[in-house]
Amino acid sequence: RSRLKIPRGAPEYGCPYSCAVSEFVWTPSAEDVESANLTRLARRLGVERYHDLHRISIEEPERFWPAVIEDLGLEFSEPWDRVVDTSRGVEWATWFVGGKLNLAWNCVHRWAAGELAEQEAAIWQGEDGARASLTWRELSDEVFRLAEGLAAVGIGEGDAVGILLPMSPQVAIASHACAHLGAVQVPIFSGFAAPAISARLADAKAKALITADGSLRRGQIVPMKEIADEALGDAPTVSHTIVWRRLGLDDVPMTFGRDRFWDELIADTSGGLTPRQVDSEHPYLLAYTSGTTGRPKGALHVQGGFLVSIAREVAYQTNVKPGDRIHFTTDMGWIMGPWTVVGGGACGATIVYAEGAPDFPPDRLWKLVESERVTMLGVSPTLIRALMPKGDPETDLSSLKAICTTGEPWNRDPYLWLFERVGGGRVPIVNESGGTEVGACFLATSVTEPVKPVALGFPALGQDMDVFGTDGAPVRGEVGELVCKRPWPGMTRGIWGDDARYLDAYWRRFPGIWTHGDWASVDEDGYWFLHGRSDDTLNIAGKRIGPAELESAAVGHHAVAEA
Repeated sequence: RSRLKIPRGAPEYGCPYSCAVSEFVWTPSAEDVESANLTRLARRLGVERYHDLHRISIEEPERFWPAVIEDLGLEFSEPWDRVVDTSRGVEWATWFVGGKLNLAWNCVHRWAAGELAEQEAAIWQGEDGARASLTWRELSDEVFRLAEGLAAVGIGEGDAVGILLPMSPQVAIASHACAHLGAVQVPIFSGFAAPAISARLADAKAKALITADGSLRRGQIVPMKEIADEALGDAPTVSHTIVWRRLGLDDVPMTFGRDRFWDELIADTSGGLTPRQVDSEHPYLLAYTSGTTGRPKGALHVQGGFLVSIAREVAYQTNVKPGDRIHFTTDMGWIMGPWTVVGGGACGATIVYAEGAPDFPPDRLWKLVESERVTMLGVSPTLIRALMPKGDPETDLSSLKAICTTGEPWNRDPYLWLFERVGGGRVPIVNESGGTEVGACFLATSVTEPVKPVALGFPALGQDMDVFGTDGAPVRGEVGELVCKRPWPGMTRGIWGDDARYLDAYWRRFPGIWTHGDWASVDEDGYWFLHGRSDDTLNIAGKRIGPAELESAAVGHHAVAEA
């Protein structure tokens, strides 16, 4: 058996292992550490450093998770009996057993009832230059009214509702209205064609779909309602369609008895429908994977575990605080869309939404950061590679406090460009990796520890991570399978309607251990790195070659712009 070794002193560009050396690009100041949310939580639990806090999060979950909930002010209407129950096996662990809550209350309504009520909660920039904003009070009112409107057409607890919208405050309103009712949201990528939309709606047995008349992308109209109508031909369970008049089109196709405009649906609502208090394990979200290795998988997430996991990540990994301003270049159909809506809301942060493409025009993203004074920016490595050839930012990016990156392994040069040209060498890159089924991150940079280029820092709080060889034994200094040895609150509660597929996909390679399907390694300083998907691998002369190696080799060539 041959394992790929991590070379020291590898070439600076073209090798994904080149950063497994003892170098740091950013080190927190004493003030950074002192003011971090993570430091506050650590002291609440009687420790000072990240690694001590992580140890408690793994070894003492009954102590750690209640401390997180208390520290962040998350509210359960009824207390839980047990923090975690693994009596059905770790694969089916349940969390905050017996507790009741409402996610929409925790992410919106509680702020509207407090001192943030008149501060901006949601900001929107359309691709055509339009701008709108909602205060916490206004956002809460819109959620109440849409929830009441949905209830009036028969949507209730446990019903699945598709969300096919451009990034806008309306995605947050729709998402939280579903949670308000105890309905199950099914966010769908706004750029999908009809067959991909119908496959998800049909699999979820969705009862309703919330969409828009149209949207703008790269200066062109995307006819979202027309695309939705085509999809509904193969989604027979959808009996109600709610249409947001984003463009105010005069010729929107509407089916009598099924379709209603959003503004008409809520016109006569009172806004007095009380948020439904549901069990911690009540279904919240069906997040579909891309389906690159088969039909799309609907990862089921629940109200209690998803809220606590995402709030923990946004607060302690990216250090977001009430009043901060978040913009993530994402879509509700990618898990980072719900991550932003739930995490930003739970932390009391203003969320900036942007319709259309982040690189149209090329400096659009940088102008948005400047104009909205964004403090936490979320991007993918692919986006940064696409923006690099278009020139360095020429706007004021001094508002940035952290940059969150996720989605794939980094190449070194784009990482350093982001750090130096966007962050000015002063802003930490919080590099994260998790997944749709994870409901948060497995690995993440900590803002209280030095940062290595392209590294993912350490296992995230509450995540018992390891790297296994083919024999199921831990390895260090070598590439192996990324695994998680204990359950966590944000983990999927299974693949919708297919328990066997869930077990086969994640739990049967190493029984009782979650196998994620990523190559990973840990260097001599304890920093973690990813090297691509372990299920997309070639074995050449006994060496395992993953997509990250091929991609880095390609983009390292002067003639290649993107791979």
